Amino acid sequence: MYRSSRLSPRFGLTGVMLVLALVLASPAGAQNVAREKAVDRLNAFASEMLKNRPHFIGYPVNQDTELEGFYTWYLKSGLYEAAMNNVGDPFKTSSSLLNSHSFEKEVIDYFAPRFGFHKDYWGFVTASGTDGNNHGVYFGKKVLQAKSNLPPIAYVSEEAHYSIKKLADVQGIELRLIKADPMGRMDLADFEAKLDPTRPALVVIAMGTTFKGGIDNQMGIDAILKKVAPPAVHRHLDAALFGSILGFLPPPASDLVNSAKMGFDSIAISGHKFWGLDEPAGIFIATKHVRDNINPFQVAYLKDAVPTITCSRSAISPLKLWWKITFSEPNVFEKQAARLIANAEYLHAELQKLGIKSWLNEYSNTVFFQRPGQAVMDYYGLAPDVHPEQGELAHVLVMQHVSKDLLDAFIADMKKDFGK
Repeated sequence: MYRSSRLSPRFGLTGVMLVLALVLASPAGAQNVAREKAVDRLNAFASEMLKNRPHFIGYPVNQDTELEGFYTWYLKSGLYEAAMNNVGDPFKTSSSLLNSHSFEKEVIDYFAPRFGFHKDYWGFVTASGTDGNNHGVYFGKKVLQAKSNLPPIAYVSEEAHYSIKKLADVQGIELRLIKADPMGRMDLADFEAKLDPTRPALVVIAMGTTFKGGIDNQMGIDAILKKVAPPAVHRHLDAALFGSILGFLPPPASDLVNSAKMGFDSIAISGHKFWGLDEPAGIFIATKHVRDNINPFQVAYLKDAVPTITCSRSAISPLKLWWKITFSEPNVFEKQAARLIANAEYLHAELQKLGIKSWLNEYSNTVFFQRPGQAVMDYYGLAPDVHPEQGELAHVLVMQHVSKDLLDAFIADMKKDFGK
């Protein structure tokens, strides 16, 4: 029997349990128990996430985050004790002492030439790909309003990211959805039929549609714009995932995200897709001319008119992106981009060998195919879709963490599921 040096032997087990109950019933004791339960819950959550991480292949998220070095530095430096905020323009001097604007500007300086912006460019690190698209639509609207008194019309493929539909509604812009072909690309004949020659055109071009990885034909779109000749045009590229892949492939692939060659005015990419950040982030880049058409409202204590829709912005995301591009091995991103395309081609070919209907666009890491049973869908985290001609579909996004071994395991499960 338990004996406490502070309790009489006659106190016994019942007395000890009574004391323990009183301790736990005290505010401090109850708080400790609650904290232990909270930690247990967090540990269980982390375990579940890490268990699912290796075979999560249905969404465009690079699970090879490789940020251990960053967090080691972050803790060791003590920077976690500072609350930073990147409000304002990273290309101008801020009155705020605590920001990472200098690193944010270097991130934009790294990406701008990659996308064909060599001189008069401007940009910032966004909160997400949708945040980048929001600025593409907003800046496009402001540019077109400066050129014409007529309200602009936004044009986008029906298979482009759903954020464009939402953002046009939020910003009060008339939206015209353009049909897509079976591979997810904008139907040029439908675009020409719906393009209004009397009003400014804000064209959102999808570089890799969400489900099928279709790449809109920019040269075909441009030819139609010249033929119909609306009074003013602004082109924004939604290149959330494919912008980074195409940008690190050799020509002609890289030409598709080159502003100098394609003539688009702004581009948005994501930081949590190809780049493997562990939180949503992105990059928006445009010409300085686009930036100069923002609202004129000056904020005295920030020494400028804030160019972004979002005011307070993360100062940590720019540091993570800067860390990635600074400490990664030379040519690693080129190698990753090539490997994603090669592995997607391998998966597509293997599914076809099994007689499973499968499709793959050019320069795409997105393989879409006949939808398997729910068990396969759930285990691999696959997203569903339906097409009138192709039927019930699912897709795999071949990201950096998707190895050949994982693809072979998936192919074996598909073979078993389809009874091949």
